[in-house]
Amino acid sequence: MWRATALSLFPEMFPGPLGESLAGKALREGAWELSAIDIRQFAMDRHRTVDDSPFGGGAGMVMKPDVLSAAIEAVAQAPGMAGVPRVLLSPRGVPFNQARGRELAAGPGVLLVCGRFEGVDERVIEAHALEEISVGDFVLSGGEIAAMAVMDCCVRLLPGVMGEPESANEESFEDGLLEYPHYTRPATWTGPDGIERHVPEVLVSGHHGRVAEWRMKARQEITRRRRPDLWARRRTATETEEK
Repeated sequence: MWRATALSLFPEMFPGPLGESLAGKALREGAWELSAIDIRQFAMDRHRTVDDSPFGGGAGMVMKPDVLSAAIEAVAQAPGMAGVPRVLLSPRGVPFNQARGRELAAGPGVLLVCGRFEGVDERVIEAHALEEISVGDFVLSGGEIAAMAVMDCCVRLLPGVMGEPESANEESFEDGLLEYPHYTRPATWTGPDGIERHVPEVLVSGHHGRVAEWRMKARQEITRRRRPDLWARRRTATETEEK
């Protein structure tokens, strides 16, 4: 069973949205397991102190190395946790992507450390070889929401979680392209702006080859316009393969 373990100062935030929809159904059916552990329980003083002021001065507080390390060690020594990747959700981390999600989903699970305050003592990151991952170029109040995003990405890739396995292969980022536009009934629809809009004729033609061609062209055009970075990487990869 794939197991996600979250170390957090707010374990009650879990499962949150992961308790609903596909991830929630899979959780109830035992396709994956989620544990949320309170970091504060590893603090040794009577006030359960988990943070302190930074050396060198500066605003904010930093998560204490002794407390966080004790929490990581306790989880790492639990049965079934050997070899499980240890991830710290951090704005300065390597951008998380679909490829890394597939790698994590293919393994036994993931340990997700949810930072708070100004950050985590650097020595803990070094001592536990934490992989720093970012879910975007923005700052959150803590790592919990980011951890949920990583979990959701992985869980939906687990065998049997998605009703149509092949649908994952056509999603955004699977092959370096964004997904094509979707349409459903009615074939003709008038929006609040009074404009009548029709489904592209090729999609109702019944010609599977033409549909596939249209979708690929649409994916390429959307990627080129909206994510020139992805488009440039894909072109570079294609040119390298052709050489």
